[in-house]
Amino acid sequence: MFGIRRPLRRAVPLGLPTAWGALAVTYKPTCPPAQQQGLGARIVTSAVFFAVGTGLVVHVRRTLLRELRQARRVAGAAQSALLRPLPPCVGGLDVAVARLSADRGATVGGDPYEVVATEHGVRVVMGDVRGHGLSALSTVAAVLGSFREAAYDEADLGLVLRRLDRALARHLRESAQDGTDTPVAEEFVTVLLLEIARDGAVRALNCGHPWPYLLRGPRVEPLVRADPLPPPGPFPLPPDLTAAPCGPLSCGESLVLFTDGAAEARDARGRFFPLPAALADAVRHRPVPARHLLHAVRAALLRHTAGRPADDVALLVLQNGRERAALGARDGDMTGTAAS
Repeated sequence: MFGIRRPLRRAVPLGLPTAWGALAVTYKPTCPPAQQQGLGARIVTSAVFFAVGTGLVVHVRRTLLRELRQARRVAGAAQSALLRPLPPCVGGLDVAVARLSADRGATVGGDPYEVVATEHGVRVVMGDVRGHGLSALSTVAAVLGSFREAAYDEADLGLVLRRLDRALARHLRESAQDGTDTPVAEEFVTVLLLEIARDGAVRALNCGHPWPYLLRGPRVEPLVRADPLPPPGPFPLPPDLTAAPCGPLSCGESLVLFTDGAAEARDARGRFFPLPAALADAVRHRPVPARHLLHAVRAALLRHTAGRPADDVALLVLQNGRERAALGARDGDMTGTAAS
């Protein structure tokens, strides 16, 4: 039964163009007006062929649009599974994220990121894969897959980085065996790892990635000014991978992580996007929630690039809301006690 239905489903879309084609072929020899040489007969014949041609074009266009919509649904599901949406709160931190792909129609590019709450604290990864758009997705999958396991398993942040490095090396070897066009020696991924403890203490390991900006009231400053380690891939990791202490992230303060696509975005005159100035403008008058801060910076970036960034962009805002959450919980307990 199912074997009969499948050929029928394939044949139905071909029925209408086949009928139109048969009409066009049989019209000339069988229709008397088509055999006449007068002006009126020629006009009728031209109208018939024009209608047939238009119908064929419209049918083909509708078929292609259906296939395109289906392909976009499949691609969107796959991309969302790879770079899944982040919850608005992770381990007491308010989270907001935005991503822009340099490939038109793609929602995921070469900028992996993830935020997970573990027994060791909230752990964050952000990276930047060489290249951009859909071509970088396999490397993004290797990095994120390794991090999502190691972040829970490893107590030391340095061991998490070593797991990521081994996963990337394995991926590059497999890519070389598959005969990719890009030499393995030219492949690399910048990686930033953060660990935020319950008391707000921040520790970091940075391999070639831009340092995040720390927002304290109206002030915008880099989290750390030290030089990062070389990016994994072409360079071996040093023996000592001790995470650097970066001070506390107090209540109401924010960390803004970003990729080179944001810092190096240019306008029509070749000027770089002033990311620190955009952050300062967003918090100049009063503290703003993480999602509002992200929306303001994203809008400024799109205005700067006229909506067409040349590289993948990822922006991630982490805001310490633990004391506000605890205060809300205490208020809720007091309300419940009074009501009882």
